[in-house]
Amino acid sequence: MKYRSMPGIDRPLSEVGFGVWSVATPWWGVKDEELGKKLLRSAYEEYGITFFDTADVYGQGKGETILADALSGLRDKVVIATKFGYDIYAKRGDRHGGHSELPQRWDKESIRKSCEESLRRLKTDYIDIYQLHNARMEAIVSDEVYETLERLKEEGKILTYGVALGPDIGWRDEGLAAIEGGRMDMVQIINNLIEQDPARELIKAAEKQNRALISRVPHASGLLDGTYDPDKHFDKTDHRNHRPVKWMQAGLQAVKDWGFLYKESDRTIGQAAILFCLASPAVKSVLPNITSEENLREFATAPEKTPLTAEELQKIEELWENGQKTALKQPFSNSKTKPTPVAK
Repeated sequence: MKYRSMPGIDRPLSEVGFGVWSVATPWWGVKDEELGKKLLRSAYEEYGITFFDTADVYGQGKGETILADALSGLRDKVVIATKFGYDIYAKRGDRHGGHSELPQRWDKESIRKSCEESLRRLKTDYIDIYQLHNARMEAIVSDEVYETLERLKEEGKILTYGVALGPDIGWRDEGLAAIEGGRMDMVQIINNLIEQDPARELIKAAEKQNRALISRVPHASGLLDGTYDPDKHFDKTDHRNHRPVKWMQAGLQAVKDWGFLYKESDRTIGQAAILFCLASPAVKSVLPNITSEENLREFATAPEKTPLTAEELQKIEELWENGQKTALKQPFSNSKTKPTPVAK
C-alpha cells in the first residue's frame, strides 16, 4: 500500500480506502454482516488500508456500528470519515425523492445531534473527516453550517470537514463552490474513466486551490472491474438497477477503447481504473466497492502496479474529448428518462 497526507489529519490515508456502504447496505450484495466485518479487518491487517469512509444513513447507523466492531482496538491507527445531513430518525412517510430519500437537516441542533450519535456508534471521541452528505447549494454556502462545524473542531469532536457530493442532487456548481469557497477542507467526488465530467473540472480547481479530494465509484458500477453482466437482472435494491441501460451499454463499448491500459501490462482493468483516479495529487484516496476477498486483494494492490504514464493519460483525454464525452452523457437516475431494468 502507498499513502498520502491530508491537511489536519496526523495519520496518512491509504491510497485505496474502504467505502463501508458496500458492506452495510444491500446495494452491492454483501448481506452477511460477519463477512463485512472480516473484509474490513482484513483490509487493515492484510493490505494496509487505513482509510474507512462511512455515513450515518448507511443501514440507519449500521455503517458506523459495523466499522466500530470490525476495527476494535485500531482507532489510533486508522482514519475514519463519516457523513451527516440526512434525518435518519424521520418517519418513512416523511421521505421524498429518488431511492426514498430522507429529508435533510442543516440547522446547528441537527448537526450536533448527528455528530454525537455518530461518535456513539463509532465508539470514539472524535471523527477524522466529517462530511455534508449530498448537500445542496444552500447547505454548502450556509454560515450556520460552517460555524457549527468550526465549534465541533474547537471541541475536538471532528478534525476536518468537507462535503461528499451527490450527482443526483448537486454536482458541478456545488463542487466548485465547495472547492473555491475556501472553507471546506476536502471534497468527495465521483470520478472514473466513464464519468469524467464534471470531475475533470473539479480536479483542476482542487489542484489550483490546494484542496483535498476523495474519489469514489472508480469502477463505474462494475463496468471497469469486469463484474457487470449485461444479461444479468439486478434486484431493485442493487445500485446498478438505477443506472440507465443505454448508458451502461455505451460504457461497455467505451471499455474496449481502454485495452492499452491493462493488456500487456502488470495491471488489471480494475487496477488501471484506480490508478486513473490517483493520477492527480489532489486525490488522497480512492474508494472502490469491496465485496469479496478477491476484489479486496485486487483493488488494494493497485498502487503497487505501474502508474499511468503521461502518454496514457493524454490518450485517455483524447478519447474522452473525441467522442466518449458525448456517448456517456447520461450517467445517473436523476435524468428525465427513467432507467429501464436490466433484462433477465
